[in-house]
Amino acid sequence: MNAMTDNLNQRGLLRFITAGSVDDGKSTLIGRLLYDSKGIFADQLAAVSRSKHKRTVGDTIDLSLLTDGLEAEREQGITIDVAYRYFATPKRKFIIADTPGHEQYTRNMVTGASTADAVIILVDVSKVKLGEDGSVSLLTQTKRHSTIAKLLQIEHVIVAVNKMDLVNYDQTVYERIVAAYGAFARSLGLKDVTAIPLSALSGDNVVLASERMPWYGGPTLIELLEGLSVYDESHAAPLRFPVQLVARHNGHEAKDFRGYMGRIESGKVSVGDKLVVQPSGQQATVKEIVTFDGSLQSAVAGQSVTLLLNEYLDISRGDLLASAEQPATQLKQVVADVCWMSDEPLDLRRKYWIKHGTRQTAAKVKQVDSILDVNTQQRHAAEGLKLNDIATVQLSVQQPLAADAYCDNRATGAFILIDEVTHQTVAAGMIRLDQ
Repeated sequence: MNAMTDNLNQRGLLRFITAGSVDDGKSTLIGRLLYDSKGIFADQLAAVSRSKHKRTVGDTIDLSLLTDGLEAEREQGITIDVAYRYFATPKRKFIIADTPGHEQYTRNMVTGASTADAVIILVDVSKVKLGEDGSVSLLTQTKRHSTIAKLLQIEHVIVAVNKMDLVNYDQTVYERIVAAYGAFARSLGLKDVTAIPLSALSGDNVVLASERMPWYGGPTLIELLEGLSVYDESHAAPLRFPVQLVARHNGHEAKDFRGYMGRIESGKVSVGDKLVVQPSGQQATVKEIVTFDGSLQSAVAGQSVTLLLNEYLDISRGDLLASAEQPATQLKQVVADVCWMSDEPLDLRRKYWIKHGTRQTAAKVKQVDSILDVNTQQRHAAEGLKLNDIATVQLSVQQPLAADAYCDNRATGAFILIDEVTHQTVAAGMIRLDQ
């Protein structure tokens, strides 16, 4: 029992998303995972069985309805919103994000991918064009979602070649598709890529090994997910503590109490540590680390704490407490990769709000350096951005941001742009410090 618990703790919670083009079987795959791993309740199964929105033949249960929660999704047969589902096996706990495949909802996929450790890219064998000359044409959305996975630094990529039943479980078809995706993944710079042939509808190689594909000797999808290592680099990174709230005493106590509340995004903090307040540059020393359960001698990434300092300093929400030896980089001019998420195109004349950590300040997109063609991976010049464009841009911000490169620290390297009039999120960005 102890050995199993230790093993589970080492593997930890795995957050993963499904991605791919429309009707590649993402929702059905998740439904199959939940169904075959006993991750759904009897009343949920009964409700799905009674549903009038059936998209399968005969009396087969439409497993995709387990995640398609919106009425519009069930009516149209497409996933619109990001649906999160939790399930567990004896070896691991999982949180799944089922993301839309339609190009119109790529922004939803970006949202789901922002916290993921792994991504399952589904490839529908019936949609891939196989030329007689040996050429293989992958769908644009497959390339787009793979590109986003790379930009968002998702550690593990699983290529699920789905609907193998439609090609009679042909090994040659599978190998041609895997070879084509492998070449594209190398051009992107994706490193940890694993392929698996399956049929979500009939359950082949999802939870149970398929007898119809004896030529495949690898793990099933659930075995692969259970075995993925997730190393949280945030624990080894320098301390980054965005201040969310300044806590004061209730006004009736003689002892003056001023604490800085927030979540440790990376690194470790201990009593006596020397910190720097950014962007002001003031030096500080940790006096006490307070939690709901009492004081701590030290705290690590992922913990929400209140820090008390020896010094009386002007610190407010939006400031960053960082390691004095390894502070963040302060930026007033920002170079970043962005995914444009608004139906309204970018207007270089407009001002936006930038939300970075707990800081929000005015920002202006000065110029678009280049737009990425997801098919060819080539960059070309452009003056503006429209929905789903992926580009490198330059921004100027009113107040300096204490930031890291996204590739070094996802928490302090990410931001969103907000329309100052509509208050809608218009872009998600990843800061670059290599230019």
